[in-house]
Amino acid sequence: MSEDAPGGSLPRGGESSGASFARELAQARPMVVAALSAHFGDLDAGEAAYAAACVALTQSGAKPESLAGWLITVGKRKGIDRLRQHGARQRADDGAMELAQMEEDDMANDWRNVIELPEPIEDERLRLIFICCHPALALEARAALALKVICGLAVPAIAELFVTSESTMFARITRAKAKIAGARVSFELPPRREWPERIKAVLLALELAYTSAYSDAARSRPGNEGGEKADEDERLATILVDLLPDEPEVLALAALVALARSRETARLDAKGAMVPLSQQDTQVWDKSRIERARIWLDLAQKVEITGPYQIMAAIQLTHARRAFNPSVDWASIRKLYDALMILRPSATVALNRALALAEIEGSEAGLREIETLDDKLDKSRPFHVARARLLERLGRGGEAAAALKEALSRDPPTAERLYLENWLADVEA
Repeated sequence: MSEDAPGGSLPRGGESSGASFARELAQARPMVVAALSAHFGDLDAGEAAYAAACVALTQSGAKPESLAGWLITVGKRKGIDRLRQHGARQRADDGAMELAQMEEDDMANDWRNVIELPEPIEDERLRLIFICCHPALALEARAALALKVICGLAVPAIAELFVTSESTMFARITRAKAKIAGARVSFELPPRREWPERIKAVLLALELAYTSAYSDAARSRPGNEGGEKADEDERLATILVDLLPDEPEVLALAALVALARSRETARLDAKGAMVPLSQQDTQVWDKSRIERARIWLDLAQKVEITGPYQIMAAIQLTHARRAFNPSVDWASIRKLYDALMILRPSATVALNRALALAEIEGSEAGLREIETLDDKLDKSRPFHVARARLLERLGRGGEAAAALKEALSRDPPTAERLYLENWLADVEA
């Protein structure tokens, strides 16, 4: 759940825990914040109205069947009140002002009813992602802003995705919001001719949103229970394909998400520990998603313009072929990482390339490559996990155990923690 959404203990459907209430609010948050931000034409106003509506829900004891609709309706009223207090009534549109003039008794009755909204809430989120990805902002700032406001990720989680500090990311998001407000950016979907200059940031935001959801195999992080965020990210990627069917990188991102989701049922063991890709039961992989991804990637390659998402999807498709053939073409995977280092170089890509190299030339060669990334990835959990894997293969158990302890100190999600703890116990046995 986002840091700006208050908790509570509202009984609902037989559940009475604060955690259950927080989960439901987190699930509703993206579409509610997107709708409120678009309504008020201000990102901070949208988040503040959402938070105020959450407080009102907790205090009222209401049990609406349409939670998102209730929060949006009440959020609009609370937002109007807030604008009045700041002397900014003119920023609200006529429809919202009329809504705010309703009699108090009518408002109280409405709060306890199911609210059916005429606007297409599902598309509000994608529209606002395009707005947050305004070209006036730097690429990473656009993606970070979209992750915070629309996708509901907490600042620490966004900082981890960008491999930077929480304070740096908070400042970056604050500046991005201020620039959006200062530039009086229109909260309308830009005309199609302007989409190309925004699509790269839109794709990055969706990629990182799904990376965050996927990294938590057990769905233990607030707001990710049951895979709702992964479902929504896949839905948005598919909508983009419908909107831009001739854009190869859009097709490739949708393929990338589908390939990742194809392995979901194999990612946990019976005790809830993460199962790494190399050890997963390929028989339970979703072959229909793999085939869908293959078709999208074939369509992308027909355009004859290669981008980073096509390469990343090709890497995952190479792994996915294990569902039909148990061998892995590591030589092709390394070549694909070589190409990715040219198109989108990063320490993380270099780390994965080093692991592919280890499968071809041996663990010693891979470890040498990984050690060169120490200064760039020392605070990264995957760096220490990769070192542990190769050190164990080389018979250096003590060093492998130390690397695993470093990885465990980096606050892994529940399923990964269980996996690392089990692995550490085996290494130290």
